[in-house]
Amino acid sequence: MVSSASARNPLWHPFADMGAVDGDRLVITRGEGSYVWDDEGKRYFDATASLWYANFGHGREEITQAVADQLRTLDSYNLFGYNANEPALKLAERVSALAPEPGSKVFFGSGGGDVIDTAVKIARSYFAHLGRPEKVHVIGRVQGYHGTHGFGTAVGGIAANAAGFGPLPGDISHVPYDSAEALEAEILRVGPERVAAFFCEPVIGAGGVLLPPDGYIETVAEICRRHDVLFVADCVIAAFGRLGTWFGIDRWAVKPDMITTAKGITGGTIPLGALIVAPTVAEPFFTGAPGAPVLRHGATYAGHPVACAAGNATLDIYERDGLILRGRELEKPLADALSGLASHPLVAEVRAGLGFLGAVELKAEVIEANPGAANRLQRLARDEGVLVRNLAKGIAVSPPLIAGETELDLLATALPRALDKLV
Repeated sequence: MVSSASARNPLWHPFADMGAVDGDRLVITRGEGSYVWDDEGKRYFDATASLWYANFGHGREEITQAVADQLRTLDSYNLFGYNANEPALKLAERVSALAPEPGSKVFFGSGGGDVIDTAVKIARSYFAHLGRPEKVHVIGRVQGYHGTHGFGTAVGGIAANAAGFGPLPGDISHVPYDSAEALEAEILRVGPERVAAFFCEPVIGAGGVLLPPDGYIETVAEICRRHDVLFVADCVIAAFGRLGTWFGIDRWAVKPDMITTAKGITGGTIPLGALIVAPTVAEPFFTGAPGAPVLRHGATYAGHPVACAAGNATLDIYERDGLILRGRELEKPLADALSGLASHPLVAEVRAGLGFLGAVELKAEVIEANPGAANRLQRLARDEGVLVRNLAKGIAVSPPLIAGETELDLLATALPRALDKLV
């Protein structure tokens, strides 16, 4: 006799209550533009661009063609040692040319988590090769999210994401996300001679769509410079138009030592991450001198030719369609579409106005009365034909950059209806 549990599909979903998911899977079967369809034929506005990444929507024939052409030419080969491939070389040149620091180097990974771990390792290795191996401490921000790899889980500041896994990598601490003064105090507490890097999302994404206070980004960058701490901008979500610039962090007059990117670099079509490393940090590894340091690190699929072919086609789309500026052009229309929710009796705060993303946070008493309220709100929005992201205390939206008035009007009508049904 087969139990009901063993008869369920064995697919294990990330960040999911599998007991609940098994009875309520949303099976997406196709996508086109800003919309996706499920296995029952129902259409949904993809108001989160899947997982913050489908920046130009779904179903781009240019990507399909680039991938198919590359598979026919060279389906795979690694980048280790002397190996290279043409799509990776081309994409590295294009990304470097867009970087805030001329001459930046590009280290590829399979996604955002890979490049976060790479950034931590490079930061520590950089100082070690300068004869300062004691500079290993890394500072993150409370509510920051930096993926789920080892270092990323530890540097991230969402307590629930680190709970239950036992000891995580050490020499890591966290400061409030909105206080530059707290960062400097922590650097001084640990000792500048021991602190290697500070990780900062320009806009905190998964931690709640938390916008930086005025002047925060410039101030923390200056604090890092003053104390010889590497400033690492985590732009996995913010890059490629989400904040209306190529990398997100370039909305501010700062020059990070490293920039982590992924997601939008292929529009999510194929997993790929790219770490942009400023020339001063990369220099010890590029001297060519006998005995020069070797970064003994890399992912099997780093710089995969098919992924990089998708990346090159993606940059073509951004450039040709003028999509990078859309994140800034649409930030006010999105804020206007969400503004009416601020007066809803269940809503504590609406956060929007910096880039094409926003969040609706429920009141504390709503969450206290029903800890699953945000999940329920996500499900109710789905019933209204809109897919949003559950962020524990509320929901987030980050629509494709191709979305327009029709889609924003849908948000402005569907979300109040979903809130009205939330009890």
